[in-house]
Amino acid sequence: MARIKGAVMTRKRRKKVLKLAKGYYGSKSKLFKTAKQAVMKSGQYAYIGRKQKKRDFRRLWITRISAAAKINGLNYSTLMNGLKKADVSLNRKMLSEIAISDPEGFTSLVEKAKAALN
Repeated sequence: MARIKGAVMTRKRRKKVLKLAKGYYGSKSKLFKTAKQAVMKSGQYAYIGRKQKKRDFRRLWITRISAAAKINGLNYSTLMNGLKKADVSLNRKMLSEIAISDPEGFTSLVEKAKAALN
C-alpha cells in the first residue's frame, strides 16, 4: 500500500490562514502559528461585533427619538407608550429617520401619542 503524504493539503490549509492574516502586524502575517492564533481571535471579535452592531444601532435610534421627543415636550418612554396606545406600529429605525428627515411628521406622531395618552 502506498504512503499518502499530506503536503498538498497542509500547504493549502496554511495558505488559507496566511491569506486571512494578510495585513496583520509583524509576525502575525508571516508565521503560521501566530497567524492562526490571530485569525482565530479576529474571528471571535468579528462574531461578537456582529451582535454588538445590532445593540449599538438600537441605542443610536433610541437616542435620536428621545432627543426629538424632548423637543416636542415628551420623554422617550411616554412617547413610545403613547404610540403603542395609538396603534402606531413604526419601528425605532423608522421613527429615528422620521425625526431627522421630517420633523413636522414626527411632531404629528407626537401629537397622536399625546392624544392617545389623554
